[in-house]
Amino acid sequence: MIRFNRFVTCVSLVAATTTVCADNWPQWRGPGSQGISNEANVPTQWSATRNVAWKTELPNGHSSPIVWNDRIFVTAAVEGDVVAGAKAVGHVVDGQVWIHPDSVAADRKHTLKVVAIDARTGKVLWDRTAFEGTVYDARHRRSSFAGPTAVTDGRMVYAYFGPEGLYAYDFNGRLAWKVVEHFKTLGLGTGTSPVLFQDLVIIQRDEDEGKASVIAAYDRQTGREVWRTVRPVQISWSTPVLVAAANRTELVTNGTELAIAYDPATGKELWRTKGVESNAIHTPLVGKGLVIVTAGFPEKRVIAIRAGAVPDDKRVAWTYAKGTGYVVSNILYGDYVYLLTDAGVVTCLDAATGMVQHEGSRPPVASRFMGSPVAFGGLIAMTSEEGETFMLKAGPKPEVVGTNSIDEPVFSSPAIANGRIYIRGEKHLFAIGG
Repeated sequence: MIRFNRFVTCVSLVAATTTVCADNWPQWRGPGSQGISNEANVPTQWSATRNVAWKTELPNGHSSPIVWNDRIFVTAAVEGDVVAGAKAVGHVVDGQVWIHPDSVAADRKHTLKVVAIDARTGKVLWDRTAFEGTVYDARHRRSSFAGPTAVTDGRMVYAYFGPEGLYAYDFNGRLAWKVVEHFKTLGLGTGTSPVLFQDLVIIQRDEDEGKASVIAAYDRQTGREVWRTVRPVQISWSTPVLVAAANRTELVTNGTELAIAYDPATGKELWRTKGVESNAIHTPLVGKGLVIVTAGFPEKRVIAIRAGAVPDDKRVAWTYAKGTGYVVSNILYGDYVYLLTDAGVVTCLDAATGMVQHEGSRPPVASRFMGSPVAFGGLIAMTSEEGETFMLKAGPKPEVVGTNSIDEPVFSSPAIANGRIYIRGEKHLFAIGG
């Protein structure tokens, strides 16, 4: 069993599976699940007061904003008073009762929310309480019970709160359905975000030592469970990705023991290979005919995998064992993979071969990163916990070419939509751009 010293929260969409507007940002890491925007005229300079269309006060949460046309959705977690007798579910690791030293907040009342915001004005359109009460399991002290990012198909928004449930709301804030199934999170919280495929909402739900880990799909309209597949892996916080592979679509998952691909329509396993052998937090990368799974603690792992029907001994294309961080998902942009440590040090690899192009690019000031990078217009934007976004010129020798700050801590990842960048700070959502 891998020891978890700390944890904070941290999919390519196939054209035939879900139709999205190119200018929307409908899920974790955007329309292709890779943190990449193809928009032109995205702002590259701002401050807390300059080039800000609006900022709106929000309750706390680490989930990233999603955008569909003139609607923005976020989730939030409001912590209340201590509740006498409340405590987290017990955990057994290697046959012994175990409590993570950084597990907190199971003894309090919590209000978990879904919030809709007008993208034009920043006005809160509606604010719904999905869950209120004591939680099933604790969270890491630096995490949030609103960690997973919601997903939308333009009609409904699906918000996931781990053991506290999956909730479907229409764009007017009406609750259509909910599914609540308790499971253990090792007292560290939930990081995986929901994924849409055809008429399904898919959740990768790994727990503790893997005795009850599953991946499951629910009907978008009703919440009815359509399929469920047991996974022989221990707890993870990674979000799966949809990958076009020859004549089929594969749902690829990152895991400690195994990286596994499934048929997203049925849950049938398609292939498996050795996993990252570390805490599986990062979202897999997709490009150059490969799916690249990564991890950063306790070991640094990068594994480039060939998707589709290939022989098992040809499955792994290349590997690398440096440069990755614990929390931050990496990014594949153009011809290169950019690996980021939690201090923002960047390593550039050739995506097709894994050959090192450059090591050691770093922010001009000491920084820590929880949110994952986004890319647009030949730039990679890395937003630190201090609220500074470092603009990195993409290429085989990446370099920082600018710095922008919102003067507020940031623990989530930016969204890019309709010519704006949306950055969720500790207390406000900022709309950057005209």
